[in-house]
Amino acid sequence: MLSYLAAALPESTPAATRLLALQCALRVDTTMQVRLPRGMLRSLRFDTPDLWHELEHARWLRISPASAANEVRAQLLDAALLSQAPARPDRTQAADWALRVASPSTAGAPAGPLPQLARLYLTAHADPDTGTGLTGLDQMARACGTQPADLVSTFDQLAVSGVLKSWQTGGDWEDLHWSLAGLQRKTRHRTDARSGIRRGQAPSTS
Repeated sequence: MLSYLAAALPESTPAATRLLALQCALRVDTTMQVRLPRGMLRSLRFDTPDLWHELEHARWLRISPASAANEVRAQLLDAALLSQAPARPDRTQAADWALRVASPSTAGAPAGPLPQLARLYLTAHADPDTGTGLTGLDQMARACGTQPADLVSTFDQLAVSGVLKSWQTGGDWEDLHWSLAGLQRKTRHRTDARSGIRRGQAPSTS
């Protein structure tokens, strides 16, 4: 789903908006409607209209006027979303897993949307047995709505906070290698939850 959002949203879409879009994409029903409790949005510090308006401006969703005081309702506008992995029963599990991993209240996790999204990306793309991972730095930067150079300080934050055990990039900054700390590895699930976060097809441009 992170790959899908990287292609579906404008490159300038910031990390906080991408995290909100991820929850919408994973919790959407078969009629392309989604309801997000405001309590959950507050826990992620996303209870602000600006993030929703950015997704509306990108023509990715439309906020429903029927939104209640305790929830936000929206109509998602990209029909290609329903073809993304995983199947809907597993999407809720993936959404809950992403909520826990990216939560700003998680012990030891650095604050801020970009560290939250980077932590989620690295955890979803790491091997569940070894906690190690390899990805293209440009690819990760695109999924996080930032530039490769801006991720370096984020990696340092994640290392200092104990999320990352180690990380390094190649001499040309093309590849990123990392190892999650033991605590992060223990929180991973060997289910479609994590694979559903990282997998997904880019929307068709035809």
